Amino acid sequence: MTPGNHATGRPGGFFWLWLLLTVIWFAANSSLATSSIVAGVLISAVLALVFVRHFPAWSDIRFSPARLFHFIRYTGVFFIEMVRANLNMLRYVYAPRIDIHPRIVRIKTRLKTPVGRLALANSIALTPGSLVVDLDGDTLTVHCLDMQTDNPEEAARLIAGPFEADLEKTFG
Repeated sequence: MTPGNHATGRPGGFFWLWLLLTVIWFAANSSLATSSIVAGVLISAVLALVFVRHFPAWSDIRFSPARLFHFIRYTGVFFIEMVRANLNMLRYVYAPRIDIHPRIVRIKTRLKTPVGRLALANSIALTPGSLVVDLDGDTLTVHCLDMQTDNPEEAARLIAGPFEADLEKTFG
C-alpha cells in the first residue's frame, strides 16, 4: 500500500466509484421511490467498497471537471457508435447477399490505466460486429465482422479511434 492509502484504497476512489454506480443505478431503475433510493445507495456503496478493496485499479479513479466532461462526451460517442454499428448489422441481416471481410486486428492502445483499457475493451465488445478476443497489457486483439482495410494502423484507428481520446482524458 502506498503512503496515504487506507485499508480500502484511496478514499477518493471509493467516493467517485460509489457516485458513478449510484448514478447508473438511478438511470437504470428510473424510480425515485424511497426504497429504490436506499437500495441504490447501499448496493452501490457495497460494490464500490468491494471493488476498491479487492481490485486496486478502481482505487485510482480521480475526478475533475475536465474528466467529467470527457466521460460525458465518451458516453455520447459510445451511443452514436452503438447506433451506427446496429444499423450496419441490420444491413447485413437484410441484405440478399452478404459481403463481409472478417479480420483479426491487433490494437496497441495508448491508455495507461487498467480501468481505461477495460473501458476501451468493453466499448469495442459492446459494439455489434466486433469482439475483443484478448487484452494483454496495452494490446487488444479484436475480431471484426467487416473490416474494409488491410492496413493495420487504419483498422486500429477505425475500431478504437472514436473512444480512445476521451477515455485517455477520463481515465489516463
